[in-house]
Amino acid sequence: MSQEGYDVVVVGGAAIGSAVAYFLTHDLAFSGSVAVIERDLTYAHAATTLSAASIRQQFSTPENIRMSAFGVAFFRELKSRFGPEADIGFRERGYLLLASETGEETLAANHEVQKAEGADIVLMDRAALADHFRWLKTSDLRLGAFGRSGEGWFDAHSLLALLRGAARRKGAHYIHGEVTGIVLERARVSGVTLADGRRIGCGALVNAPGPQAGDVAALADVGLPVEPRKRCVFVVACRTALPGMPLMVDPTGVWIRPEGEVYICGVSPPEENDARATDFEVDYALFEEVVWPMLAHRVPAMEALKLQRAWAGHYDYNTLDQNAVIGAHPEIGNLIFANGFSGHGLQQSPAAGRAVAELIVHGKFRSLDLSLFGYERVAAGRPVKELNVI
Repeated sequence: MSQEGYDVVVVGGAAIGSAVAYFLTHDLAFSGSVAVIERDLTYAHAATTLSAASIRQQFSTPENIRMSAFGVAFFRELKSRFGPEADIGFRERGYLLLASETGEETLAANHEVQKAEGADIVLMDRAALADHFRWLKTSDLRLGAFGRSGEGWFDAHSLLALLRGAARRKGAHYIHGEVTGIVLERARVSGVTLADGRRIGCGALVNAPGPQAGDVAALADVGLPVEPRKRCVFVVACRTALPGMPLMVDPTGVWIRPEGEVYICGVSPPEENDARATDFEVDYALFEEVVWPMLAHRVPAMEALKLQRAWAGHYDYNTLDQNAVIGAHPEIGNLIFANGFSGHGLQQSPAAGRAVAELIVHGKFRSLDLSLFGYERVAAGRPVKELNVI
C-alpha cells in the first residue's frame, strides 16, 4: 500500500476504536498496518471520557452479559497485559437494581439469565434490602438485584490511555482528522477522505466513532440508526455517610454511585424530550424535577444533598433497540461496524475490540459469538430485546 494507505482504518479513536486497534496489533496472526482516525485527540467531547465509567453484568441478553464478563476479566488482568503500573481504579462495589411491584417479575426473570451465565448477582427481598442497606427506603420496593462481584466503576481516561498507548507502541497510527467521505469501488470500501482533503486508502474500514456512527455510515449510503443522545451527570455531596453504597438504580431509572468523597447521579430524559443531541448544555431542570426528588425519597439522607457541578455527554444511541451493532455489512464486506452501544460501550469495549479484530484477522468471531448484534437485524428492522437499559 502507499504511504497514505493502511490495511485497516478505524474511524474513531476513543474506547471502542482504540480497543479494536489494541486487539488487532496484539494478534500474532495480524501483520498488517492500522490507522485510527480521531477528530478530537483531546477527547473532550468523547462518549468515553464523559461517561459514568461503570461496568455491570445485570443484562437480560446473554451476549451482553458475556461481553461485560470479559470486560471484568480484562480489568483484572491489566497488569499482565499492560505492565505492573497499569491501574484504572476499578472499584468492584456492585450494581443494585431495585424493583417495585410492577418490575419484580422482570428483575427475577433477568436474574435467572444472569445466574445461567455465571454472574455473581443475588436477589434480595424487601427485608434483606433494609438489613443490608440501612440508608435505603424500602417500603415501596419488592426486590433488588445486587452484584456481589464483577460489577463496579473505574476511570475511563486511564482505560483509554492504556488501550491507545499499547496500540501505538505496536505500530497503530493515530491520525487527527474528520472523515467526510467514504470511497466505494465494486461494493468495497477503498478509502476515506478527510475534511482537510487528505485521502487514506484501506483494506477494511471499521465504523467506531461513537455518536457519529450513523453519520459516518451515511457517507457510504448505508442506513444506520445510531445518533447522539444527550445524558447529564450531576455531582452531589451528602453530609451523611452511606456505607456500602453500590451503583444504585431506582425503579424510576434514576441512578447514583459514589465517586470518591461525592456522588454522581442522573437519569435518562423522557422519550418525548430525548431528541438527537446538538449541544452539551446541562439540563438542570432534570435534576431539580426528577433526580433530586427521587433521591430524597429513596435515600432520605439525600434530602439535604448539595449539587456541586454537572456535565453532559452523548450516548451513541441505537434507536432500533439500544444495543450494539457489531460485524460486517452484508453487501460491503470490508465495512465493519462497532457502534450503537447506547451507554454500555465503554464497559464492553474490550469484548467489542476483540470481536472486531477476530473478524478482520480470522474472518469470524472466535472467542465470543456476537452475530446476534450483526447489521442484518438492522436491515430487517428486527430489534434485539434488552430489558436492562439504564
